[in-house]
Amino acid sequence: MLSWDEYDESSANPQVALAATAEAEPAVEVPTPPPVQPEVVPEPPVAEAASVATPTPQPAPVAPQVIPETPPVEPVVVVAKTIEDLSVDAEEYQRVTVDQKRMINCRADLNQLVPFKYDWAWQKYQDGCANHWMPQEVNMTADIALWKSENGLTDDERTVVKRSLGFFSTADSLVANNLVLAIYRLITNPECRQYLLRQAFEEAIHTHAYQYCIESLGMDEGEIFNMYHEVPSVARKASWALKYTTEIAEPTFQTGTPETDKALLKNLIAYYCVLEGIFFYCGFTQILSMGRLNKMTGTSEQFQYILRDESMHVNFGIDVINQIKLENPELWDAEMQAQAKQMILDGMHLEIEYAKDTMPRGILGMNANMMAEYLQFIANRRLAQIGLSEEFPGVKNPFPWMSEIMDLKKEKNFFETRVTEYQTGGALSWD
Repeated sequence: MLSWDEYDESSANPQVALAATAEAEPAVEVPTPPPVQPEVVPEPPVAEAASVATPTPQPAPVAPQVIPETPPVEPVVVVAKTIEDLSVDAEEYQRVTVDQKRMINCRADLNQLVPFKYDWAWQKYQDGCANHWMPQEVNMTADIALWKSENGLTDDERTVVKRSLGFFSTADSLVANNLVLAIYRLITNPECRQYLLRQAFEEAIHTHAYQYCIESLGMDEGEIFNMYHEVPSVARKASWALKYTTEIAEPTFQTGTPETDKALLKNLIAYYCVLEGIFFYCGFTQILSMGRLNKMTGTSEQFQYILRDESMHVNFGIDVINQIKLENPELWDAEMQAQAKQMILDGMHLEIEYAKDTMPRGILGMNANMMAEYLQFIANRRLAQIGLSEEFPGVKNPFPWMSEIMDLKKEKNFFETRVTEYQTGGALSWD
């Protein structure tokens, strides 16, 4: 048989390989093959003869096949070991500076978190981490007893709870999908991306919280989670938001032109100023008002923590919108300003219709007319925050206690309320 030492010689000359093979096998007499053309090398039946003479036959070695050389395949990932290995020209390479960073269409290295250009973005990321909470921290025992009691809540109060959970359980998923599939890819500032990652995680926690409430109360999950398809006042809000995601969520969508940059800007206004900045406020006010009346206190506590998260989301998004306007003033033309104002007013009207649907009569110390006034107050704030004139001069906030709840620090003693199964990170058991 061939050895590895003979490989190069045999692979270069097939006839040598055949000769070596014949010497390695027992000599046998074989018929003389008929004459053939000189250029054709006959294949002697060595293996067949060996099988007759040897009790334990061994396969005859075959000369290695010579495979033509093919061009090397480029690796998918190339790890640069020196500056010469990088894709940029070594002579043109420079470290990233603050001035090179931009909110959109930035050509600097997105993997370099520092130096910070927007300190406010990093601070908001740290604030979000400091406000961390989990749904299981909240004791739902009192809510379960009240919900199961025949006389615990009125029909209107039950409608408010169901509508709120029905809308929010899918609304936060819409926000998370928009962040992950569109916004994160198109925002080109590392510290802002860091906050977006934190926000996406918080949206997952919020969806978890709604599911936790729905499961704890024993609600019909099919009914609650499908409200954004089946209840018109809920479906209209979800549909309004989705149309601003469709274009920029396409994998081929890229910013860099006035049209595409404006599409991204409209998406940010739709989600931060309207979906999170207006659509959430009616339901949150209703549930938190129940908590103030000592009803559904566990659900109200969950909504309180969620509202504080959402308040930070809105403030972050407005800062991003204003920074894009500052760096790209040509985008904020008269047409774009008119569109932005109309988007906020459209969102306000949809939320007023939702208030009328969920509160056909007075409930919890409020009614649809009071909610309409509150939503006008919120719309004024959103318009002013992005540099537009207020639409409803002199309107007042009929629910000043909402501001107090949003500004409340997370100082609650969770040992009084958390369920026994909840574990903090340092106490996790991996058994």
